[in-house]
Amino acid sequence: MKKLLVAVSLPVLMAACASNGDNNTDAQISADMLQHHNWQLTQVDGKDIATTEEMEAPRLEIGEKMTANGNAGCNNFFGQAELNEEGQFRIEKMGMTMKMCMGDVMTTEQAVSSTLSTWSDITLTKEGLILKGQEHELTFTLRDWVN
Repeated sequence: MKKLLVAVSLPVLMAACASNGDNNTDAQISADMLQHHNWQLTQVDGKDIATTEEMEAPRLEIGEKMTANGNAGCNNFFGQAELNEEGQFRIEKMGMTMKMCMGDVMTTEQAVSSTLSTWSDITLTKEGLILKGQEHELTFTLRDWVN
């Protein structure tokens, strides 16, 4: 009888331990988890971002009441961030500055702006944020300000 109890209990305990991780990939992401953070873009579609003199490191900041702003590589952007019930993220009515960008900077800029302005699947971890849109996957690393 004891062996049967152990045999039945062990898989349940293993499943409970495996699902109790540090990242929130299975949990519903809330506005509170995103607000007051600054993320720096580190990869687009699995490829590392290389900054140049012409390109500021792209970043995304979510502030109070889900206000969003940042830089897409060349131009600054702003808007109202939203989460839906399907676990997706977007910046509604995103506005941008209109500086002229060339080459790789423009390619990064277009990937960032198109992904942020449409519904994308969001994954939040302790160190970062991943947005997977229809065309691109953006990987951000948490870079909150340090005093």
